Amino acid sequence: MQGRYDFLDQDSVVFGIPVAQAIADVVASQNAQRVFLIASKTLSRQTGVVDQIQAALKSRYAGRFDECVAHVPIDSVLKAAAAVRQAQPDLLVTVGGGTPIDTAKILQICLAENITTAKALLDFRIRVNEDGARVVPRVAPSPVRQIAAPTTLSGAEFSHLGGCSDPDRAVKDLYSSPDIGARVVILDPAITVHTPDWLWFSTGIRAVDHAVETVCSRHPQPFTDATCLHGLAMLATSLRASRADAADQGSRLDSQLGVWLASTGLGRIDWGASHGIGHQLGAVAGVPHGYTSCVMLHNVLRFNHGVNADRQQLISTALGDAGRDAADLIEALVRDLGLPTRLKDVGVGREHFEAIANGAMQNMMVRSNPRPIDRPGDVIQILEQSL
Repeated sequence: MQGRYDFLDQDSVVFGIPVAQAIADVVASQNAQRVFLIASKTLSRQTGVVDQIQAALKSRYAGRFDECVAHVPIDSVLKAAAAVRQAQPDLLVTVGGGTPIDTAKILQICLAENITTAKALLDFRIRVNEDGARVVPRVAPSPVRQIAAPTTLSGAEFSHLGGCSDPDRAVKDLYSSPDIGARVVILDPAITVHTPDWLWFSTGIRAVDHAVETVCSRHPQPFTDATCLHGLAMLATSLRASRADAADQGSRLDSQLGVWLASTGLGRIDWGASHGIGHQLGAVAGVPHGYTSCVMLHNVLRFNHGVNADRQQLISTALGDAGRDAADLIEALVRDLGLPTRLKDVGVGREHFEAIANGAMQNMMVRSNPRPIDRPGDVIQILEQSL
């Protein structure tokens, strides 16, 4: 076995402490004087969470952007970047799910490279050559870091990889730079009670997807096997417990901790077609981020079974039933959480297949799938199976 594992440029993870107190403590420890908040619109305008954080910051508060848009379209990132430029903060605090966290990541690239147009931003997207090789542009150091307090289970806070949609091409591109991820992550289950059930549970399956595609990677590693298999077991147990009792904050915190463990491969281990095709389901058909894993993961596992049955056996064991196929166990978990399992359940039909397949072939995760995917027809085979 050979390989390389790169740790995040991340100082700490704080868990179980009320978010406003934890953020105030981190801000003080970093001696930040101008703190800019980036948040989801619902959390900012319909709950008191962001206002409480603002109050805790006192004179250090420098402004707020709460117009983040799902799937992170380029225009929304440029708008957020303009707001941050005007405020001139020395620290970003992101509160919400993957949408605001990824918005903060991509806007940091805009700030680092003085980007103000969509054309200029697209020059920094990760590209895939015809032979499947990745081209990852080098980005200047970010002039301002972020700390993140997530309210979903998508795991965006545990990576330096961000997704941003180009509506003109109907493609969700990936961007990366070592210092755009969260410098500190704050896990407070109390603020997750505002997250709609469908979003909490579907992003929980997204975290399951992180664990599964890390373990089943074409280049697995022992460190990520250990973290992801334990995280997977924690997620399966805690998500079902939360389904039974939404007010159980212990289960919610267990899910957040499971995400932490399940995300050790995020942006650092080769993933596969569940994530890669999922990006295009969002860009082409507007499928929510978490739902893409609900409908794709078990079907991609079946597509890949012939080349990594031994790795999938590890998944079955972690889920507590070594005698069943991992795909069946994942599909059963999705159903137990009341989530969709087929493309038709999330509004995707054959009329979308060509655009999804063509976009997927530009995605580095599709091109690193354990069972090689070399043409759009391979993607359409998986989509037909998933319909």
